[in-house]
Amino acid sequence: MAEAQGHEAPGAPTTVAVLGGGQLGRMLGLAGVALGLGMRFLDPSPGAGAGAIGTLLTGAFDDPDALARLAAGATVATYEWEGVPAGAARAVAATGVPVRPGSRALEVAQDRLVEKELLRTLGIPTAPFAEVEEGDPEPGAALRRALDAVGIPAVVKTRRGGYDGKGQAVVRSPADVDRAWAALSRSGPLIAEGMVAFRRELSILAVRGIDGEVRSWPVVENLHQDGILRVSRAPAPDLDPATEAAARAYAGAVLTELDYVGVVALELFDDPSALRVNEMAPRVHNSGHWTIEGATTSQFENHLRAILGWPLGDTAPRGVAAMVNCIGALPDPAAVLAVPGAHLHRYGKEPRAGRKVGHVTVVAADEAALEGRLSLVEELVGGAEGAAPGPPGP
Repeated sequence: MAEAQGHEAPGAPTTVAVLGGGQLGRMLGLAGVALGLGMRFLDPSPGAGAGAIGTLLTGAFDDPDALARLAAGATVATYEWEGVPAGAARAVAATGVPVRPGSRALEVAQDRLVEKELLRTLGIPTAPFAEVEEGDPEPGAALRRALDAVGIPAVVKTRRGGYDGKGQAVVRSPADVDRAWAALSRSGPLIAEGMVAFRRELSILAVRGIDGEVRSWPVVENLHQDGILRVSRAPAPDLDPATEAAARAYAGAVLTELDYVGVVALELFDDPSALRVNEMAPRVHNSGHWTIEGATTSQFENHLRAILGWPLGDTAPRGVAAMVNCIGALPDPAAVLAVPGAHLHRYGKEPRAGRKVGHVTVVAADEAALEGRLSLVEELVGGAEGAAPGPPGP
């Protein structure tokens, strides 16, 4: 049985139902409140951060009663996390409430093999990949065949689930195959992906309206550590126009193929031989948080505009920006806010090692000013993480 807490916005003419109530839902809610929307969330956790912004229904994503209560009276529904079961999106749509993006986007993004095959069909380059076929009686034999197809070094991944570096094993030599098989073979179907010699990791976020209009934000450079995004810089420094154009074309092709409405993110490898797509995320995305202060219209506002059928907003940047994730602990707010152009976002989550508990956006008029400000913020954020005790957490 779902339980509710919070209140709908008084007299709100429009209610947006959201599957998921984590930090992405919370930031969607903040954008929705500014637009005068009623925001309603469904999440398994009674402490989900979006509960501070709108109505929070506590229940499982496969609970028919919870899904019916989420949908009741809503104008439109969406989701803030690609791990939401596609069946939950279909169940909400069956009540007559449109779900945008549709459930097909979830089905594609939730299976890495299906996702890669879609990209290949669209002519979009990816890393070499091969299915690890199931049912072979010899332990690890199917994985060896897949690795023969893509080459070593490679990354073996679960086809479903896994995030921030979880559900993966790196194979750098034939001696690593048995270890990778032992680590992942009980996690479900697997995919092997050949490593590519990319220069850096990029991403592009784009939004598509109900009428098919597509707009995109500048391509962003992303820096990861231990599989977790640490810093995003927008626009990506020293990006040639051809790479920017290719990224926009990839995003447009995916949006059109899926008849997608809302914001999508494509994670990219800047490979000198070809810009390659690593993964897609059918939702607002961590690497787009800079848009809250750094773009004319944020990813969160534009997602809501799109799913409601409203005009899309301008995606142009306001100068240059960077986003620094706060992992495991939060820095001192006063120290962060003393940095010119810095904006602190706290997610209302308990500090825990390995957990995203907030982020800081830094904006400036030019790269030179951004560099100095970003260095100060990274030092403050890194100092807080280094002092944070506790076991790893989600």
